[in-house]
Amino acid sequence: MINKRLLIKNLLSHNDESSFYDKKRQLNLHTKEGKAKFIKHICALSNSNPSNNSYIVVGVEDESNEIVGDDFFDDSRIQNLVNAYLVNPPKIQYDNIPFPHLPKDKVVGLVTIRPNSKVASFKKNIYTIPAQTTFVRIGSNSVPTTQKIGHSKANVETVISLENNARNNIEHTLSAVLDFYTVRHADMTSHHQVFKEQFVICWVGIPKLIRGETYLRRVDVEFVSEQVKLFYSNQDWVSISWDDDTFTLIEYVPLGLNDKTSLYPLEEVTLRFFDNGYYKMENHFLFEPPAYNKKMLHHIYNAMLALGKRLQNGQTLQPRDRQDLEHFSSTLMICFLNGFPEAKQKLIDAKPFLKALDIPGVYQSFKDAMRVLRKMKYDHLV
Repeated sequence: MINKRLLIKNLLSHNDESSFYDKKRQLNLHTKEGKAKFIKHICALSNSNPSNNSYIVVGVEDESNEIVGDDFFDDSRIQNLVNAYLVNPPKIQYDNIPFPHLPKDKVVGLVTIRPNSKVASFKKNIYTIPAQTTFVRIGSNSVPTTQKIGHSKANVETVISLENNARNNIEHTLSAVLDFYTVRHADMTSHHQVFKEQFVICWVGIPKLIRGETYLRRVDVEFVSEQVKLFYSNQDWVSISWDDDTFTLIEYVPLGLNDKTSLYPLEEVTLRFFDNGYYKMENHFLFEPPAYNKKMLHHIYNAMLALGKRLQNGQTLQPRDRQDLEHFSSTLMICFLNGFPEAKQKLIDAKPFLKALDIPGVYQSFKDAMRVLRKMKYDHLV
């Protein structure tokens, strides 16, 4: 079992960007340009490494190699994004890796690209990349090619060595559990569960009973055996359950209008453990958006557009405006899901203005709304 924090350290300390490894300060999957760049690197790394894993590390300064972290990224549909644009797409996995010196809400992202013996190429246009383009890695660059693709056999030995040097052991596991209990969450009651005598999950959250059901806030869930953060949020509502073979987390989204909100199941994540030392993660998208009266929504939508225009024009915001901005993103998302197709783009256009506000939670609400819409898109629901 690989300790993925150690693997990242090994990648950063022993290698500059190469034909099997890339690093990024952050990912931007909100735009066509950002998606195109990400998929280009996936394509190039897959084609250049048909016999070994390749990696992208997210949350690292390019010049200094400093680990600065990035936001927790829980988009389990990232594979669907790659599948949508590539012929012969590789299998990829995105993990959030906590580092002790980073704030609780920051992690380092690790994209693992599994070997694929077939050549990957773009099957449709995106941004400036035309269909049928194929990329490879030459040094630290992802470049288009029309030539027969070769690969370095030295990469196989190098990657195997890096992964072997990152194998987990009992000392790493115990240290991580103690750190979770006594350092990062000393002010809360932590829990842990051991599965099949070798897999350890720790979690913490503030419980609240709603209509006979127990939900958790300020949730942090970590798959300690691999140093992977499974879930982190100060805002979202979560339920957790487990048995001898599985650990299940269900995330809920609070949505509503006029200060009346309800909890809607968003996604169920289940870790299933086996006696042979194998485990797999299963994701089930559960979200069914609330439906509202179209006439009422039209009035609310126009009010949100007017608020967005005042924000973008730099007008002085009234106390009521600041209060409405707390629900701005979720309201536009509700409008989009109820037949206002331009509402999504209006929300995206407001991003820089929401980010610049000093109102707590407003920008986080934007990111939460975009995450839900992204998940729905790659489940072909919107």
